[in-house]
Amino acid sequence: MAQLPVPGRPGAEPVLIDGAAFAIPDLPDAPRTALGALTAAGHEAVLVGGSLRDLLRGERPEDWDIATSARPEEVSALFPGSSWENRFGTVTLPGADHVEITTYRSESGYADRRRPDEVVFHRSLHDDLARRDVTVNAVAWLPDAPGATTGRLVDPHGGLEDLRTGRIRTVGDPADRFAEDALRVLRTVRFALRFGFAIDPATDEGLRAAAPSTASLSAERVRDELRRLLADPGIRPSVAFGRWEGLGILPVLLPELAALRGIPQGKPIPGDALDHSLRTADALPAHDPILRLAGLLHDLGKATTLSDGHFIGHEVVGAGMAEGVMRRLRFAAPEVARVREVVRHHMFAYEPAWTDAAVRRFIKRVGPDRLADLFALRVADDVASGADEPAVGGLDELRRRVEEQREAPMSSWHLAIDGHDLQREIRMAPGPPMGRLLDRLVEAVLDDPALNRRDVLLEMARAWVTGGDTVHHRDAGEPGPEG
Repeated sequence: MAQLPVPGRPGAEPVLIDGAAFAIPDLPDAPRTALGALTAAGHEAVLVGGSLRDLLRGERPEDWDIATSARPEEVSALFPGSSWENRFGTVTLPGADHVEITTYRSESGYADRRRPDEVVFHRSLHDDLARRDVTVNAVAWLPDAPGATTGRLVDPHGGLEDLRTGRIRTVGDPADRFAEDALRVLRTVRFALRFGFAIDPATDEGLRAAAPSTASLSAERVRDELRRLLADPGIRPSVAFGRWEGLGILPVLLPELAALRGIPQGKPIPGDALDHSLRTADALPAHDPILRLAGLLHDLGKATTLSDGHFIGHEVVGAGMAEGVMRRLRFAAPEVARVREVVRHHMFAYEPAWTDAAVRRFIKRVGPDRLADLFALRVADDVASGADEPAVGGLDELRRRVEEQREAPMSSWHLAIDGHDLQREIRMAPGPPMGRLLDRLVEAVLDDPALNRRDVLLEMARAWVTGGDTVHHRDAGEPGPEG
């Protein structure tokens, strides 16, 4: 059986054409059984879309896409336990291997540039392939018989040749494809980046013309596409968002980031604030896309705080801006808080003269759960700046000192007494004064962890209350004395 080579792989390369024989000897049981059941019931069924594309490139698909001439109700009846909850005829099968079966269909009238106004089910594979976005996703594999691992490729739009030569091209007129769904603009760019393919000139022209239409996309769809970009280990954020900028997408979807273009940076590595932000995201791991997003957004405040060559308070301004971007894109609240806090604190300046109490206050101010993110961002920021940490008083020294103090009490939850003890032992009523007293005790314990004993804390609390001492405390967000 002919095999399609991955572009760039050396050796003789047979070119597959529509109708070429192709075997998938290691096709997993779940999709093979599903194809077989549909075929045995008298329906046409093919492996199609991204799953076949990845197989042809020598990759293992994460999901399995099957298209069929069977109507959704017929598919659902064949597979007990399956679910069908959409108007597009997609039936999801139960099981660990994610298999989706969709009825052949055509679509028309995309008034909202997202969903077709009309969906028509039919029995034509070629018509179904004609509605797809790019040619490399418009190839199908038709098995020879129920349960077979041999079959034939169906490729009416030249997707196999585009896979072989490394080209991204729309099915039909680019203007028509992008007008149907503006998300295709972002997907087409991501496919080119993921596979390292060139974008066909006509498709590139269509992308530029359609870039403004991405403003119509829902926040959730932009968020999910952004997450896919940042989570792909094969895509460098600097390349991805550079492409977004070049096509006119960046100022539409992330205007706060685009505003960093032209903001000067006094860094050893040349470039402006946008270049620096993109390099910072590059230096963070793809397996943590939210941390990568923090790197991308960490200097947003520089666009509005530049004065006399300095960006005073840009981390505070930037934290609010990063939160605004993520809320607009409907990220989950814990993800928003994570990015906001790491941006807020990324300008920390450690000095070897810090006392242990100062280190403890730093941990409390940042939050023990945020330290790993903060240190990872500092390393990436250094890489993007071309800066080196000092041998003495650098990040490694701070990390060591933080680890030494990490188990020290940092909040009222860690005190040897609580509000119930204050009620029983000194007859203090619940309310704001009790909260201020507990905060004062936390401050005392931060200075000297040895004070965190029940008898000592009760004695201090009793003396402060019965002595008429007004309970004041330092704002928990302010740094303590660091020397």
